[in-house]
Amino acid sequence: MADPAPAGTELPESYARVLADYERHLRLERDLTDHTVRAYVGDVSGVLDHAARLGHDDLDALDLRLLRSWLAKQQTLGLARTTLARRATAVRVFTRWAARTGRARADGGALLGSPRAHRTLPPVLRRDEARALLAAPEPDGSPAERLRDAAALELLYATGIRVGELCGLDVDDLDHDRRVVRVLGKGRKERVVPYGAPAAAAVAAWLEEGRPSLAREGSGPALFLGSRGGRWDQRRVRELVHRRLAAVDGAPDLGPHGLRHTAATHLLEGGADLRVVQELLGHSSLATTQLYTHVSTDRLRQAYRQAHPRA
Repeated sequence: MADPAPAGTELPESYARVLADYERHLRLERDLTDHTVRAYVGDVSGVLDHAARLGHDDLDALDLRLLRSWLAKQQTLGLARTTLARRATAVRVFTRWAARTGRARADGGALLGSPRAHRTLPPVLRRDEARALLAAPEPDGSPAERLRDAAALELLYATGIRVGELCGLDVDDLDHDRRVVRVLGKGRKERVVPYGAPAAAAVAAWLEEGRPSLAREGSGPALFLGSRGGRWDQRRVRELVHRRLAAVDGAPDLGPHGLRHTAATHLLEGGADLRVVQELLGHSSLATTQLYTHVSTDRLRQAYRQAHPRA
């Protein structure tokens, strides 16, 4: 999450008013999630604070020279390239909005470049490790919790959905006959993702034998419930994945997002089309999905080096 303006400082009234308008725009017109809104507003607040410290209080001061000086200052703080790239993007979106709505005479951030982020290959499970994860001995807990945990792990690996998407599922989001789940992803974009027979069986067992014993009057339609009957918390899902992977010999310590990486990699290794995987994962850019082709190629080279006598 982005940091707001430094503690103890206040933006000039003109900047604070524009920032409040921008936040309303992000929430009401773009319908972004709370997390995304906080990140955008925090980044923009930082650049406005930088401009205010240089003696400015109007948006026309946000020209390319000032924005570059702000980005250079961020770099001196030792921030990661990915963070710098995200902040530059957030500012470009803001200056474009300011120009489009007449709050600034020109789009000062149109030519602002972003540091090229280093693309690191995410660790993934081998197929045998994924099978071992799903077949690992159940941890301590009630029978209902064990059924829930099994269904959640199966669904995460079968669909590659994000942990937040998993916890946000309602019972009616599942189409049992077609074996698909309706997912509300980033930017509140909806997509439909299929899942296989093992996940279908695990989810059916949870719904029939597990969920009724955890459901309470205020449980609502949530698919997965915590021990007190409320919607299951993302932190508990992460704890589950880490705990279960610890029981798999030699497996990397991944979180739920690691299962998403794993699902994507195994789909591509199995012959799935890149565009199909993009749609399943809910990526807005194909470039994001292409990262998994590099994962597969890296694993192929590793296997070649281990197996070929003249590698």
